Amino acid sequence: MPGTNSDFQSWARSRQALVEEALNRLLPPAEVAPQRLHQAMRYAVLGGGKRVRPLLCYAAGEVSGAELERLSTAAAALELIHVYSLVHDDLPCMDDDVLRRGKPTCHVEYDEATALLAGDSLQSLAFQLLAEYRVADSPQTQLRMLEHLARAAGSRGMAGGQAIDLEATGKTLTLPELEFMHIHKTGALIRASVILGANCGRALASKDMDRLDHFAKRIGLAFQVVDDVLDAQSTTATLGKTAGKDARQGKPTYVSTVGVEAARAMAQELKREAVESLAPFGERARRLRELAEYIVSREF
Repeated sequence: MPGTNSDFQSWARSRQALVEEALNRLLPPAEVAPQRLHQAMRYAVLGGGKRVRPLLCYAAGEVSGAELERLSTAAAALELIHVYSLVHDDLPCMDDDVLRRGKPTCHVEYDEATALLAGDSLQSLAFQLLAEYRVADSPQTQLRMLEHLARAAGSRGMAGGQAIDLEATGKTLTLPELEFMHIHKTGALIRASVILGANCGRALASKDMDRLDHFAKRIGLAFQVVDDVLDAQSTTATLGKTAGKDARQGKPTYVSTVGVEAARAMAQELKREAVESLAPFGERARRLRELAEYIVSREF
């Protein structure tokens, strides 16, 4: 993680290892029938990705003093939802991409039908984990976590944002329209990552949950702004996915709407607003602040 301090790098690597172990353990074994489907699920999930959403979950859990075991289960569920969305987004009927996390996309490595079923199964497994394992102090809180993740993944969240994105191809969106799209497509799951992580620990006052939610909203948008800049300016080799595809497909982005420099400035302002909301938490929110810095300053 370039540009970040060694203590944060060590923390991030340790949490990435924890969620990788949890995912490896919780995914169906490759040799269990139906083998090809389980192999595709494991191929899509394991051994790649920055695990930003799990890291946000772990960091938010530090605010509420959550146990690592609970956080690892919640983080795994969040990553499964994220990867399911990537598998489906890469399909020919969506973004039609052939590279993801530096290797062939799931439908290229296997086939379209298997990739579709792998995505479906990853989504189902995420909810199974949150229902099967205890991740909160009370059943009521755990039900709210399930509800929050379901909303973040559905038509009022990530799936709805993807639908808006597909409809917007070849069109020009205003800045508020672009923000509305990404609040759903990218921001909803990032918000869920922070909220689920915080709910794994002791109950926080409603005003504190509101502060965390505001942080997540702003940093979720910042994440997408930076993604748009990187897509426009980085190479396929460094990104691990096809660079420049948004422009080739005529998709509206923050770069196409306001330009590179204004987009960079926007990301910095969103980060500032996000970090400001964490002030009352003091040292407990240290990792969230460091993640905000990483998200906005990342260069691949």
